[in-house]
Amino acid sequence: MFEAVQTLKAEYAELERQMSDPALHSDQANARRVGKRYAALAPVVRTYDEWLQTADDIGAAKELAAEDPAFAEEAAKLTARREELAERLQVLLVPRDPSDDKDAILEIKAGEGGDESALFAGDLLKMYLKYAESQNWKTEVLDSAESDLGGYKSITVAVKAKGTPEHGEAPYAKLKFEGGVHRVQRVPVTESQGRIHTSAAGVLVLPEAEDVDVEIDQNDLRIDVFRSSGPGGQSVNTTDSAVRITHLPTGIVVSMQNEKSQLQNREQAMRVLRARLLAAAQEAADQEASDARRSQIRTVDRSERIRTYNFPENRFSDHRVGYKAHNLDQVLGGDLAPVIQALTDADLAARLEAVESQ
Repeated sequence: MFEAVQTLKAEYAELERQMSDPALHSDQANARRVGKRYAALAPVVRTYDEWLQTADDIGAAKELAAEDPAFAEEAAKLTARREELAERLQVLLVPRDPSDDKDAILEIKAGEGGDESALFAGDLLKMYLKYAESQNWKTEVLDSAESDLGGYKSITVAVKAKGTPEHGEAPYAKLKFEGGVHRVQRVPVTESQGRIHTSAAGVLVLPEAEDVDVEIDQNDLRIDVFRSSGPGGQSVNTTDSAVRITHLPTGIVVSMQNEKSQLQNREQAMRVLRARLLAAAQEAADQEASDARRSQIRTVDRSERIRTYNFPENRFSDHRVGYKAHNLDQVLGGDLAPVIQALTDADLAARLEAVESQ
């Protein structure tokens, strides 16, 4: 039934051998890659081993039941447990997003609505920072452009897990469904007559790529430097510390100006560039996949309105899965777990359906 697990068990054993070799840890990037893969396979191997063990336990309980009827009840419990393990193993073996064990880069950009949209982008940032704190993740602002009223025209944040997270618990696995257009309905602080306005902000979530994930030829890069600017366009730095990197083959452009050091801005820009190149490669692969794969709810298309935050009704809605709750204040305070779980369940159901239809 689970023939594929034997191959995974062999891989797991090999990874365990590599992790015990001190030479592995001389290459930190490779050590992290091996550690993440090992952590991803661990639940599969543990569940499979328990599933196998229950078969022996059931046989033993049935034999003993011939002499002591009490063991018949134990056999029934073990049989139910074996069925649970089989269902869990089936879920664990469903093909998943290869980036689910990665950290994430989160980009928030103001959209329709001018200053109100920038303020809403700031609200979204606080929401994600509080959610990250609840998950014990580390966050780092890579770049930002503030608006005149204190919001953000755009902001880029790296979200990193501490240690090696369990299957499905890494930042990208949790946050990847946040990509799209987030719409807010409320009375703006700039509105003097109390009228409700609608504005929007775009969110993009990228898996953070490591050097081993994406190879970048330095000859394919054009690097420009310029002076940083703040709200209103005024210069905030007297040196050319801001960096703009253009990846010539794809036309992807990344600019960074948050740090005072040109070298630091360049390093931050390369982090984002690697993430965007990895996302572009995965998107290209998805285009070649089956219709079932393409129809999944994950998206990084900013043209798709995925959420509405209605302040007058304290209502929070996710339009992809029909999720609604009247606890907007709690959601903005970082309580995203219920909607993220709903989206994760919907994604899993789509993957299971795709596998069963093959």
